[in-house]
Amino acid sequence: MEPNTAKRTKPAKKATDHKEGPVARGIEKKTARLPSDIFLWVAIGTMAASAIIQFTKKKHWSLFIGEWAAPILIMGLYNKLVKLEGHDQLEHA
Repeated sequence: MEPNTAKRTKPAKKATDHKEGPVARGIEKKTARLPSDIFLWVAIGTMAASAIIQFTKKKHWSLFIGEWAAPILIMGLYNKLVKLEGHDQLEHA
């Protein structure tokens, strides 16, 4: 059998083909100043705060604050990816 010989109709995009917009670049400049582990500690803090509030019998508030952990961790992941693979790497190269 022959290997897959399908041809691409469009060339694959390279990272250099894409430029960030001014809003994304501004956000990345601000968040690049933060250490990556700050997001982890803030997420752990929200989980701890949620547990403490749960003991005060304010269940709805504790659930509301407890739900903050996942988005904060996702923001930390985005921050880390931008630092490692983002446009900073291309502009400073």
